[in-house]
Amino acid sequence: MKKYILIYITGLFSLLSYAHNPDASTTMLVEKENNTWVLQISSSLTAFQQEVRTHFAETPYKTPEEFQQMVLEHIKNNLEISLNDGSKITLGQGIVKLGHETKVVFEVFGIPSDLQSIRVRNAAFKDIGRSQSALFIFKDGFSKEQFILNNDNDHTLNLKVNGNKFVEASQQNAGMDSSYVILIVMSLLGFSFLIQKIILTNDEV
Repeated sequence: MKKYILIYITGLFSLLSYAHNPDASTTMLVEKENNTWVLQISSSLTAFQQEVRTHFAETPYKTPEEFQQMVLEHIKNNLEISLNDGSKITLGQGIVKLGHETKVVFEVFGIPSDLQSIRVRNAAFKDIGRSQSALFIFKDGFSKEQFILNNDNDHTLNLKVNGNKFVEASQQNAGMDSSYVILIVMSLLGFSFLIQKIILTNDEV
């Protein structure tokens, strides 16, 4: 029993530390029923406050409602999601759920049912040092994968559908390149074996 209590307390402290960590955030695009989608961006309240102070320094907020509107505007100004042929999504009005872990939720319009590729850029927390956001895309029938948006990739990822999961476009290309390498190596081995056989045949003659 003590073991389970210890695990629970450890997990609770991990969640609390995440909720107070301005470096960490999550970006989740979730498919619901009837091909409807929602976007949820979560981070510590400190992170949102820091970004709002940076980008709205000339018009500081005076009420929680003003702060929430600035958060929504900031997200919309720093979020880009492109699909398939380059068409972009449309965000609904959006709501902000304030707390130690603050959540911003939008209804998303314009995602086709035959989604083949998606480009996500979330630079809402780029002004925070070592900022990184865990990106999740939950699509019905697809496996759950995690990707990272950070300074190294300019908080941007290009993903493609590969079977029943999303993969980074660069990884998909790398997989194709590996196949070509294997094919070339096998061809060279076959050619080498053929040459060796010809040489042995000539020696016998």
